[in-house]
Amino acid sequence: MHSDRQGNSLTGASAEAADAFDAAVECFNLYRGDPVGTIDKAISNAPGFVMAHVLKAWFFALATEPAAAAEASRIVAHARTLHPDDRAASHLNAIAHVLAGNWSKAAIALDFHSMTWPHDIVAVQAGHLIDFFRANARDLRDRIARTLPRWSEDRPGYSVLLGMHAFGLEEAGDYAAAEAKGREALDRQPLDGWAHHAVAHVMEMQGRPEDGLGWMETREPHWAGDSAYFQVHNWWHKALYHLELTQVEDALALYDDRVRALGGNLSVNLVDASALLWRIRLEGHDTGDRWVSLAEAWSPLADGRLYPFNDLHAAMAFLAAGRRGDAERIVTAYRADQRDSEVASWCRQTGLPLIEGFVAFHDGDYEAAMRKLHGVRFIANSFGGSHAQRDVIDWTLVEAAIRSGKRDAAEALANERLALRPHSPVNRSFLHRSSELHGR
Repeated sequence: MHSDRQGNSLTGASAEAADAFDAAVECFNLYRGDPVGTIDKAISNAPGFVMAHVLKAWFFALATEPAAAAEASRIVAHARTLHPDDRAASHLNAIAHVLAGNWSKAAIALDFHSMTWPHDIVAVQAGHLIDFFRANARDLRDRIARTLPRWSEDRPGYSVLLGMHAFGLEEAGDYAAAEAKGREALDRQPLDGWAHHAVAHVMEMQGRPEDGLGWMETREPHWAGDSAYFQVHNWWHKALYHLELTQVEDALALYDDRVRALGGNLSVNLVDASALLWRIRLEGHDTGDRWVSLAEAWSPLADGRLYPFNDLHAAMAFLAAGRRGDAERIVTAYRADQRDSEVASWCRQTGLPLIEGFVAFHDGDYEAAMRKLHGVRFIANSFGGSHAQRDVIDWTLVEAAIRSGKRDAAEALANERLALRPHSPVNRSFLHRSSELHGR
């Protein structure tokens, strides 16, 4: 019986397949290289190697794309014919919950999985990503807190857990501990793109754009490059620092040369593209015809059923590209959705009013946009993304208040933002523009 680098048994693996599995897991851990191609080598060498199929299923299930979800379903069905052991069967159960649109059921299943198999780094990371996709800050932090004491510092992958813990601490608002953990993780493994981005999030949330730019630039050789498939999100963070400093041209150049040029048509990268370009548009900058190709890239991915966080960002692109009907198509799908699943609830309760609010904003009905977005932003973290990503909702809300001429509301919302980041040029601009309004 072969084992992985963390000591878990690998039923059905050959020595060569086990080595390929470990290599694919490391690609997954560090968001580098070719995890799918690498795990395919393991499957080709040992077709009955169940955990290799499990790992590949996770890659596709966590992609939040319709075609990828269909492929994950096929892999799960095949893996169940290979007589999985208890650990592999537990994984397959969790993946099935994700594919059924019940992300929290999957997360809870993996909570208990990791209590039984604490050194199963695939389960820990899959659970961490599920916590991110369902925006559960507590489990982002506590999943790793439960697991870390059962790892020794010399067990392979220990630094990866530190990087995940850093991001969980940041989303839970413990910024000092998050930065310390992230830096420790990178001292141990400088190539960890997730740990690097955890520290970038801290600097974003604390309103430290100059520090953030320095952080990105001095460490760029570690987080960027052809093999780093998480780099688009890190470029996005760098662009946000430029926006915070009102360096809009620099942010737009990063959109063109990095975020869009390197992002391809993967939904996770298209989310960053939409969110960045929408912020630039809110700043009153001409975005040209960039929205046209972005909307086209979103067309096969935003189905109004799989993942509403993606649909919201697709709707931004559709609206800005003059394809209002495509945004309405998503709204219609939400209203007709009668499924009994967590994702269906996200669509109806959060996705629907959010997209309606963005549609109203696009139509110039700023009072309606303000009403929709103000109420729903308090539950927007029930359906995905980080605090930094969801901030596009609040940017749009404040802008709607200003454009509606509602001085009292605009000032109140600007002051809310300034309480968290009092030195932010963007937030100061919101307050200045609000104070110039004449209407109450």
